[in-house]
Amino acid sequence: MSPGLTRRIGLFQATALNMSQMCGIGPFVTIPLMVAAFGGPQAVIGWIAGAVLALADGLVWAELGASLPGAGGTYVYLREAFQYRTGRLMPFLFVWTAMLFIPLIMSTGVVGFVQYLGYLWPGMTSGQGDLVGIAFCALVVLLLWRRVENIARLTTVMWGVMILSVLAVIVACYTHFSPSRAFDWPAHAVELTHGQFWIGFAAGLTIGIYDYLGYNTAAYVGAEVRAPGRVLPRAIVLSIVGIMTIYLLLQIGVLGAMDWHAMLDPESVASKSVASAVLESTWGKGAAQVVTALILATAFASVLAGLFGGSRVPYDAARDGVFFRAFGRLHPRHGFPVLGLAAMGVLTAAGFLLGRHLGASTDHPPLTLLINLLTTVMVIVQALAQIVAVTVLRRRQPGLVRPYRMWLYPAPGIVAAVGWLVIYGYADRNAPGFHPVEWSLAWVVAGCGAFLLWARTERTWPFGPREIREEYLTPTTTADATV
Repeated sequence: MSPGLTRRIGLFQATALNMSQMCGIGPFVTIPLMVAAFGGPQAVIGWIAGAVLALADGLVWAELGASLPGAGGTYVYLREAFQYRTGRLMPFLFVWTAMLFIPLIMSTGVVGFVQYLGYLWPGMTSGQGDLVGIAFCALVVLLLWRRVENIARLTTVMWGVMILSVLAVIVACYTHFSPSRAFDWPAHAVELTHGQFWIGFAAGLTIGIYDYLGYNTAAYVGAEVRAPGRVLPRAIVLSIVGIMTIYLLLQIGVLGAMDWHAMLDPESVASKSVASAVLESTWGKGAAQVVTALILATAFASVLAGLFGGSRVPYDAARDGVFFRAFGRLHPRHGFPVLGLAAMGVLTAAGFLLGRHLGASTDHPPLTLLINLLTTVMVIVQALAQIVAVTVLRRRQPGLVRPYRMWLYPAPGIVAAVGWLVIYGYADRNAPGFHPVEWSLAWVVAGCGAFLLWARTERTWPFGPREIREEYLTPTTTADATV
């Protein structure tokens, strides 16, 4: 447990924190991808499937977060569960993979920014778009290359801007809503015996879970959550249900306000800036430009806040002795983690360029490629490992206080595992020529090699004794967990 942190975050704040991370620029850029995955307005299935997976996985997070309410989330859970056999390997691998998937998530925000900027700058060339994206990343790093005191306040303001943007699009949709358009499902839209349906379903599930990512944000600040055994499970469930409602209203509204076929044309405004297209067709060009500007501001703020928090992940791990010490150094004047910020800034820019150029060469949207890569990277070390961690901790630490025990255990974990494995198993098919599965495996293997080098230097397992630290079984932390 992290000393010195005060438990001040209640249910409302925890739910708002989750929802603010779940709903950034994502829904504005993925609606056309979801329609393309399913081939029609039956794309709403993807949002529902994503919510089911998020809810099942969220219950895994709920049990772990309620019983191990410290700062760090996955890092803490894997450290506690797997220390008995593999020492510090699993928390090290989580930080290693976070060093990739966090920048990839941020790079999708940069891609979305460039796409929507294209609405205000219709003559922008591919090369100019690349330069804008690189400049975007450089500006974010430059702004963070100092002591930042008001990131939380900025995030709150931008959350309000994002909500305003979403509400504007939803209202515009339903003032010009046509049920015949929204529910005009093609013949044989849902054929459970046809392989093509399941390929589309897997693609839609991947996009859906990407849009729901963030339901676990409050668990990462578990040391500051009041009554975590009660608050964390409720915040996770409420945030998923709330965001699902917003997404369904948005998706169905867009489908009812415009012809979904327009979203399948890669050269159309609807495929790149669907919110702008809806606003222009309903309220006119001026309103579309205003909302587009709000979406651009949301994208910028989300990347700024994401890199701010992400750069702290390797820093915290290094300070706790489970990652390279160089990442634990702060800027001598401004007090920010230098190497973590620099590394994640560079990887964000690299992910942006990778998605843009491989997307052009493979004829796939950059966002599709990046989403497939970041979700596959998350599956092995975070998603599946946490599901296993629940069972391992129940066996290894039966005396651990569990204010919340997973409903219908182990069913939610099984459902979540199946969902994540579907995403992983179909990743290469949904991004042909990109090989996200191979990339993810290569990154994990490289992480194992990095761990061995680090472990030899630190003289820890397998080059030294395992250190068993059952931190949350102490009387003090047991009492804290039930406050």
